[in-house]
Amino acid sequence: MLQDLKIFFKMSIVNFVIISAIAGYGIGHTVEQNFDLFKLILFLVGTFGISAGSLSLNQVQEVFNDKLMERTQVRPLVKGSFSRQTGLFLSLSLMCGGLIILYTIKPLTFVIGLGIILMYNGLYTLYWKKNWAFAAVPGAVPGALPGVLGFSVVNDNILSPPSIYLFLVMFLWQMPHFWSLAIRYADDYTKGKFPVLPAIVGSGRTKYHISFYVWAYVLLGIMSPFFVDASYAYFILVLPFSVLMLWQFLRYFRSEQQKSWLPFFLVTNFSMLAYMFAPLIDKYIPLLFEI
Repeated sequence: MLQDLKIFFKMSIVNFVIISAIAGYGIGHTVEQNFDLFKLILFLVGTFGISAGSLSLNQVQEVFNDKLMERTQVRPLVKGSFSRQTGLFLSLSLMCGGLIILYTIKPLTFVIGLGIILMYNGLYTLYWKKNWAFAAVPGAVPGALPGVLGFSVVNDNILSPPSIYLFLVMFLWQMPHFWSLAIRYADDYTKGKFPVLPAIVGSGRTKYHISFYVWAYVLLGIMSPFFVDASYAYFILVLPFSVLMLWQFLRYFRSEQQKSWLPFFLVTNFSMLAYMFAPLIDKYIPLLFEI
């Protein structure tokens, strides 16, 4: 049952959301503010609630599509581990609980959390994903907000350069992340009746579309000192991962082998963590030497 719940809540994605939210919280926190551990823990519980609830609601909404795809056969609603009604109750309970917690922390954070749910489970799941090959682009907006969500807890200025940087990193990252995955499972998505880009224009054309976002993403990383604190971690993490990202993409772009997507996919994910946490390291490490 525990394994079913981990799959139902999509814990691998939830972990990314929570980690990104922590990065946003740390980057938004100012030196003058007192660190409130209880507030951070409460925020993380609320973030878990809205992310796990939203991702599980997505499975409730798409259970009939999931039954048609091979890679989603392990999902509990497809296997019949528990009913769709039970899944709906779990997902709504988590979302409502998470939103209530976020509201007690700050109304602005609540509004961002609610916006994530409405865009992901509303516009993206119900319309964009089912009708548009480029659904991943507007669908990346709610997926790009966890960093901003964490930032908003301790800083109201969510249109400041650091907050915009957090949003852009997660926004630009999602197209290489999702479309490389979609190339790998294009036939499966077709069976599930999802018109993903590789199923419509082919893998070659999709790689061209990925290239635009890869270059923009890497350029953002290189230009991160214009948005956030940058020092040693910038040279140790951001620049090497930027080079590695380009190298792996060029290998992936030229390769015809099916397995070539995986190294690029993994580097894409790790580079996102490097881009998010390098500014955090460069912001707080100097403070440790002042103590």
